[in-house]
Amino acid sequence: MSGFLFALIACVLASLGARDQALVASLRAVQGPRPALLLVALATAAATTALAAWAGARLLADLAPHQRGLAAALGLLAAGGEMLLLGTPRAPTEPTRSLFAALVVLLAHQVTDAARLLVLTLAVATAAPVPAGLGGFMGSAAALAAGWLAPALPPRLRTARRLAGLGLTGLGTVLLWRELIA
Repeated sequence: MSGFLFALIACVLASLGARDQALVASLRAVQGPRPALLLVALATAAATTALAAWAGARLLADLAPHQRGLAAALGLLAAGGEMLLLGTPRAPTEPTRSLFAALVVLLAHQVTDAARLLVLTLAVATAAPVPAGLGGFMGSAAALAAGWLAPALPPRLRTARRLAGLGLTGLGTVLLWRELIA
C-alpha cells in the first residue's frame, strides 16, 4: 500500500508543470475541449507507467536486497535532474489536430520524465511494482486531467517544479551518500 500512496503523491507533484501536462494544456487551449486528446494523454500515461513498473519489477528481480537503496538513490537523482534540467517547452505555434502526432510526442515526453522515473524508483524501493505503477498512473492521470481542464498553467508552476527537482536531487544525494558509506 505504501508503494501506491508514495507513487500517487510523487507522480502528482512531479507531473505538475511537466512537459506532458504543458503539451496537453497548450493543445487544449488551441483546440478547445476535445475529449479524444485527454483519452490519448491518459492512454500514453498508462502505457509509459506500466513500462516503468515492469522495468522496476525486472530490476527488482536482478538486485540483491541491500542494493535497492542504491538503485533508489540513483532513481531520485535522475528524476530530480530531469525536473531541474528539462523545462516545459513552448507551446507549438501551429499545432496539428492529429491525435497520432499528439500520441507520439506525449510518448516521447513521458518515457523519460520524472514521474516515470519515480515509479521505477518506488517499484524497486518498496518491492511493490504493481501498486507503484497503479499509484503512478493515477497521479499522472490527475495532473494530465488538470492540464486539460485548466489549460492556463500558472507561471509559478515552473519555479515550484524546479524546487521540487532540487529537493529530489538533495534527497537522492543524501541517500546515495548513506548507501556508499554503509
